[in-house]
Amino acid sequence: MGHQQAVSAFWQAYLNQLPEAHPHRHAAYKVWSFGDSPALADELLRLVLDGVKTATAGSLWEYEAENEAIPEAGGVSIVLDGGGMPACILETVEVYVRPFNEIPAEFAYDEGEDERTLESWRREHQKYWTRALAAIGRAFSPDMPVVAERFRLIFPR
Repeated sequence: MGHQQAVSAFWQAYLNQLPEAHPHRHAAYKVWSFGDSPALADELLRLVLDGVKTATAGSLWEYEAENEAIPEAGGVSIVLDGGGMPACILETVEVYVRPFNEIPAEFAYDEGEDERTLESWRREHQKYWTRALAAIGRAFSPDMPVVAERFRLIFPR
């Protein structure tokens, strides 16, 4: 089964366990993976599946460069593993945009990574965005806009 077929089958498995009137039966979904490498995708996915990671952050500049809308509360996403296969479905529960240096400690904790402190969040995300933003001709900045997204795991449970 190809990746696209696997995604479609995964979505259908999710829909099959929903009540007939559930709004997700008519929802559009996004498909993506965490990070910028298969290893990072798998590492962060494991944190989600273990219930540790309930938030993620993206650079607004990357969304703009890819001409992609930022997530919205109520949106659903199929998250892929490092091999490009569907692993879970998330529902976005909150989104806000803030400068990097104004992301709160509670958000850093909810991202579930490293030591779960604001200091480690800033250190690791600065490294990540220094690398990722170079690909779109931008440079990391402490006041760069960050899309902060909270989510809940809805499938599998």
